[in-house]
Amino acid sequence: MSKLVPPHGGKGLVICKLEGAELEAEQKKAEGLKKIEISDRVKGDTIMMGIGGFSPLSGFMKKADWESVCEKMLLSDGTFWPVPVVCDTNDEDVKEGDEVALVGKDGVIYATMKVEEKYELTEDRKKWECEMVFKGNGEDSEKFWDVALEDHPGVQMVMAQGKYNLAGPVKVLSEGDYAERFPGVYMTPAQIREEMDKRNWGKVAALQLRNPMHRSHEYLAKLGVETCDGVVIHSLIGNLKPGDIPADVRIKCIQTLIDNYFVKDFVINAGYPLDMRYAGPREALLHATFRQNYGVSEMLIGRDHAGVGDFYTLFEAQEIFDKIPYAAPEEACKVPGKALETRPMKIDWTFYCFKCDGMASMKTCPHTKEDRVILSGTKLRKALSEGAEVPDHFGRDEVLAILRDYYEGLTEKVEIKMQGAASGDAMK
Repeated sequence: MSKLVPPHGGKGLVICKLEGAELEAEQKKAEGLKKIEISDRVKGDTIMMGIGGFSPLSGFMKKADWESVCEKMLLSDGTFWPVPVVCDTNDEDVKEGDEVALVGKDGVIYATMKVEEKYELTEDRKKWECEMVFKGNGEDSEKFWDVALEDHPGVQMVMAQGKYNLAGPVKVLSEGDYAERFPGVYMTPAQIREEMDKRNWGKVAALQLRNPMHRSHEYLAKLGVETCDGVVIHSLIGNLKPGDIPADVRIKCIQTLIDNYFVKDFVINAGYPLDMRYAGPREALLHATFRQNYGVSEMLIGRDHAGVGDFYTLFEAQEIFDKIPYAAPEEACKVPGKALETRPMKIDWTFYCFKCDGMASMKTCPHTKEDRVILSGTKLRKALSEGAEVPDHFGRDEVLAILRDYYEGLTEKVEIKMQGAASGDAMK
């Protein structure tokens, strides 16, 4: 009997990927269907529905679900869900009732879909979605739009979407090449659950990563190990914004750290096939929601989780967990499975302190920021991209050697912008 938290939604793992003869028949059928080219983000969402990572979703959202998720963080049936999962297109000819094949930019047919609904998104409706999902608490609308179109990659993605959303159930035909590119790291929810059951884990923490692990990440992971049965270091292996470090380099860094600085029985190095949305607090909720499907009960949430620039306040991604539907006792969910069960493990700003002679946080260190090495992925990327010296105790030497090799091999440099939190300016 598994001790792990059940999948989100109360329906078990909803796996939309076909297998065997059913897969072969649908692949042949797909060749004759109208082809809809999908973005990399939609591709990742499709694969997640295929492997059960987005349970209970079995297709792209209809208008009622899209509106309810944007406004209330609930599907129209009352199940918690924090961000839209939609399939956009500019194709005028697709009609409700059509069956279509969803084709990635790589030419692979990832799924077929029965179009049950086609609804238009005007520029005003796209802006409404952005304000609901990306704005957070830090800015008023006018100030948000002064900078969002130029500096917020998540907003840019939504505003660049096609004119229509296509909604309906999917039959997933491919997981792409993730298993081949990341053997032993790319794991489905069922595979991770099986591994954790073998280890007799019940209370499990996950560390979300889109950057190479520096000392703060290592510290967070070890807090998870200390307080739970084990930790999943769960890296995004889909697409990032320009200037971020590619997945193969990050995975190599993580494995090097595990080999040298962790007890391997208590850690799993895994990856999942999504693109970043850079939705800050809402994306932190998404990370917790799909981690529940992977069997994770505790989501490590540190400073500016899933943030970008200075769009979100430092701990907004922690605070939102106390404001979501069903969070308050008086509005507890009456239907099993519809509430988010994975809970946040809220960790304060962490850093290396010379006077403490070790890793510390704002709750444990009484010293000033002049005594601390301010750790952030942005700060590390900026230093390495400019060939600058990386401060002592910022990262492990073995990891920094891998990263220096990567940056020395780049032929084109990308400017890395520093925000207040990454630079340490926001620290008192």
